[in-house]
Amino acid sequence: MDIPEPNPAHALLPELDVPSKPYGRRAFLGLATLGSLGILIGNREAAVTKATVGKLAKYDPTGLAQELPLNDTRWTIFTVTDGYPSRSHAKYRLAVTGLVDRPLDLSYAELRSRKATHMTKDFQCVTGWRVERVPWVGVLLSDLLHEAGVKPSAKALRLKSFDGEYTESLTMQQAMRPDMLVAYQLEGRDLTREHGGPVRLYAAPMYGYKSIKWLESIEVVDSATSGYWEQRGYDIDAWVGKSNGRDDAAT
Repeated sequence: MDIPEPNPAHALLPELDVPSKPYGRRAFLGLATLGSLGILIGNREAAVTKATVGKLAKYDPTGLAQELPLNDTRWTIFTVTDGYPSRSHAKYRLAVTGLVDRPLDLSYAELRSRKATHMTKDFQCVTGWRVERVPWVGVLLSDLLHEAGVKPSAKALRLKSFDGEYTESLTMQQAMRPDMLVAYQLEGRDLTREHGGPVRLYAAPMYGYKSIKWLESIEVVDSATSGYWEQRGYDIDAWVGKSNGRDDAAT
């Protein structure tokens, strides 16, 4: 199935909060189609109304617009498996393996015992919606890589989700940035299952599909490989940049 190319200049869709209903492959593709068409439907912080849904439906080949939840204004939850995987804090493990001197196998408690980094930045989805000034807490990805001891031959990371499907990648230069966070808290609370908990990546300067949820493993490798959505047509370097009003473009 063809997927529209991400368009950083498209108009913003409303931000939606759907804590009880996951959007799977069909939903993501539908919203990506709408976003790439650049439909202007008013203030991005306005609630979705029946009139708005009607306008969207005219441009939506999937029929998804009729399923959009009304009267909420923040997060849209996506999953590629049509469900939310679950792992308790007690059973959670994060592995850092591959081209490292000291492989890590961290429990949730061990991860949280590392130096915490607080970060407040926007979350921007490739489909157009944005949540501004989101408070995150976690451990810098670079701190974990330094702890593991990255070998000179290392060039990239391969990241996997415990949903069994989703993968992502970063170059080593990207991974070492000070705005790449292995996050366990969002907006003052432990990450919920819907938001990718217990632990997810937050790649602040990149579109949301790079911020892999339900993070299970970080493998240090010698070359970057395409992740789940890159294999379906999205850019492997997913910088948001100034075209979306962001001040943290790739440097």
